[in-house]
Amino acid sequence: MSTAAAPSDAVGDLTVACEGLRKVFNGPDGKPFDAVHDLSFSLRAGTISALVGPDGAGKTTLMRMLTGLLKADGGTLKVLGIDVAAHPQAVQDRISYMPQRFGLYEDLSVQENLDLYADLHGVPQDVRAERFKRMLEMTDMARFTGRAAGNLSGGMKQKLGLACTLVRVPDLLLLDEPSVGVDPLSRRDLWEIIEQLIESDGLSVLVSTAYMDEAERCDEVLVMDHGRLLAQDTPTEITARARGLTYLASPAPGTPARDLQARLIDAPDRVIDAVPRGGAVRFIRQPDTPVERLGDLLQGRPVEERGEELEDAFMLLLRQHNAGGKPDAIHEAASQDALVSPAAPDQTEGENVIHVRDLVRRFGDFTAVANTSFDVRRGEIFGLLGPNGAGKTTTFRMLCGLLPATSGTLEVAGVNLRRARAEARRRIGYVAQKFSLYANISVRENLEFFGGAYGLRGPALKQRVQTIVEQFGLDPAATSGALPHGYRQRLAMAAGLVHEPEILFLDEPTSGIDPLARRAFWRTITSLSQSGVTVIVTTHFMEEAEYCDRIAIQDAGHMLALGTPQEVREQAGGDSVDDMNEAFIAIVEQGRAHDAEEKTAA
Repeated sequence: MSTAAAPSDAVGDLTVACEGLRKVFNGPDGKPFDAVHDLSFSLRAGTISALVGPDGAGKTTLMRMLTGLLKADGGTLKVLGIDVAAHPQAVQDRISYMPQRFGLYEDLSVQENLDLYADLHGVPQDVRAERFKRMLEMTDMARFTGRAAGNLSGGMKQKLGLACTLVRVPDLLLLDEPSVGVDPLSRRDLWEIIEQLIESDGLSVLVSTAYMDEAERCDEVLVMDHGRLLAQDTPTEITARARGLTYLASPAPGTPARDLQARLIDAPDRVIDAVPRGGAVRFIRQPDTPVERLGDLLQGRPVEERGEELEDAFMLLLRQHNAGGKPDAIHEAASQDALVSPAAPDQTEGENVIHVRDLVRRFGDFTAVANTSFDVRRGEIFGLLGPNGAGKTTTFRMLCGLLPATSGTLEVAGVNLRRARAEARRRIGYVAQKFSLYANISVRENLEFFGGAYGLRGPALKQRVQTIVEQFGLDPAATSGALPHGYRQRLAMAAGLVHEPEILFLDEPTSGIDPLARRAFWRTITSLSQSGVTVIVTTHFMEEAEYCDRIAIQDAGHMLALGTPQEVREQAGGDSVDDMNEAFIAIVEQGRAHDAEEKTAA
C-alpha cells in the first residue's frame, strides 16, 4: 500500500546517488564479508546505465539495496532523491524492478499475469486497456494472451516478465540480467522494447548484464568486482583502456582455434585474455609484454593488430584488480591434470559416437523435432543451437536418453537408445542448465551418490571422488546448496565426470555467468576434448559456438544449418558475416521467411 510521499532533496537530475555504501553478509564459513564495499557513484536521469562484473561482484546485492529490499550496513543511498533507508516504500512506489528470476504465475494466462501485476502496482482501471495494448504490441504477444505462462518459451517468458514489470510507467527501471537464458533473437527484441520505452517515456534504466555487447548500447558502464567499483564511464572511454593491447592470431591449418586460445590463456603473466572468433583468436597482451615475447605461444602463426572492444577493457580491469592475488578460475582450470582418462586405444579418434537419422518427436499433434539427421565424431565438440522453443532441448534430451523418440534412428556410444537407454546412460555424463544436485548434502556426498548411480563402488568410488574433488578445487565437506554460483557449476561438472564418461552433455552450462567464468569453463572443455571426450553442448552465447568443431542450428523442429562455424557463417552471408550472433540471426530469419513463403504458396 502506498504511503505519503517522502521528502525529496534530489541534486540536479540524479536518479541514484550513493556514498560509502556497504553491505555485509556471513559467508558459508561463518565469517563476514563485504558484498558491497565503500561504493560511491551517481546516475543521471534519462540515461541507461549498465552494471557489469563477474559472479560475486555484488551486482544483485546493489540492485536489491536500490529497491529497498536490502538495508545498507553503512554509507548513504538516495534513489530519486529519497533516502532509501528511511522511506523504502516511497522508492518502491516510483520504480519498477525485474529480478533475475521474475515471478510469473505459470498456471495463469498471459493476460491474467498482466492483470495481477496491474493490481499489485495499483494501476487505475481506466488506463489499463491502453497500457496492456501497448505492452502486448511491443512484445509481440497479443496473439498469446490466453496461453498459460508456463507454456511460453524462455524468450517469451522474459518478454512477459518485462511487460508485467512495466504495467505502470516508473521513474526508474531496474533490470537484473533480463536476457539470461534467451537466444540472440529474443535478446534483440528485449533491447528494442527497452530502447523504445526510453525514447517514448524518458525512462531512466539501470541494467545488469553478462553480455558486453548489451553494455556497449548503454550511455555509461559501471564495472564491479568483489563489491568494489572499478570504473564508471562511457563505453567508449572504458574501451579505450585496452588501446594498443589487442591482436588477432590465426591457428595452424587444420588446428582448432581453441587450441591456440588455450596456449595463450595459459600464460597469464604475458596474456590477459584470449577467445576464439571468426576462426582466429582474439587476444590481449599484458601492457608490459611486447607481442614479440609471445613467439613460443604463437609458434610462428601470423599476428595482426585489431581494434579494442569493451570486453577487452572489462577483462583488463578484472586482471588488474586481481593482480597478485590467488590464481583465478581460468588458470586454476588450466593447471589441473587431465579431468578424465584419455580415450582407450581401441577407440578410434574421429569415428562416429552419435548417429541420428530421421529423428522425430511429437507431443500429441505438435511436432517438436522433425526428421533431424546428423553424426558426431569421437573427441568432437558439437554445438546444438537454436532460438527458444526451437526443439534443441527436446533433441538434447533424446540424445541423453531422458526422452524417447517418436520415430527414427538414434545411437549413442554404439547403443540404440530406442532399445537400451540404461546401457547408453552409463557411458555418458550430463550437466543440466539449472543446478540439479542435492542442495542439503555435502559436496562429497553428492559425488558419492552420483558415482554410485553410475556403478562405481567401494575403494574405486572413494578414490575417484577424492581425485575429482582435488581437480576441481572443491571443499568436500561444504554444503552443496551454499556454494557460490561458480562453485556450484564446478560441482555439477564434477558430478557429470565422476564416472569418466565417453560423452559429456552440457545443457546451457554457462547461462547467466560472466565472461571470466565462461573462459574458465571452456578451458576445461578444451582439456576434455583433447583427452578424447566427446562434448555436446547447447548455448545461447553465440561466441561459444567458436569453440565447437561443428554446430547445428534448429528452429521450429527443423535443421537449418549444420557444419563448422566457418561454413555456417558462409551460409549466413558469405565473407560479409564474421560474427556468430549475426550469422545465427540471419540463418533463423532466412528459415522463417522460407517457411512463410511456403505457407503463402500453399
